[in-house]
Amino acid sequence: MSDLQQPCPCGTRTSYDACCGGLHRGAAQAATPEELMRSRYAAYAVGGSEGEAYLFRTWHPRSRPDDVSTDPGLTWTRLDVLAAEDDWVEFAAHYEFGGVARVLHERSRFEQRAGRWVYSGAITSNERR
Repeated sequence: MSDLQQPCPCGTRTSYDACCGGLHRGAAQAATPEELMRSRYAAYAVGGSEGEAYLFRTWHPRSRPDDVSTDPGLTWTRLDVLAAEDDWVEFAAHYEFGGVARVLHERSRFEQRAGRWVYSGAITSNERR
């Protein structure tokens, strides 16, 4: 099975090509913050230049770091979307690093910029709605 026909890392149970692959290639735009967040998780999981280019394009320039390189030592294993509403998504991203299973739990904020959803950053506890 080609990489494009593999299940998408974002957890939708569709093929990578039918799900996040088109977003990563620029053939489509995320319609919602949840779709953007899922596609960004998949970009981290896929890694490489295509994943990194997608992360760069979908990160608000105001909050984007200079280096968006993915860490080849991380293996992303599962995404759980815990809640999504309006312009934020709360998720748990499971990964392994150095043979140890870990979880990144975040509530992320998204904004529309020029008609496209972009990631603007993590919501801190004093910002929670």
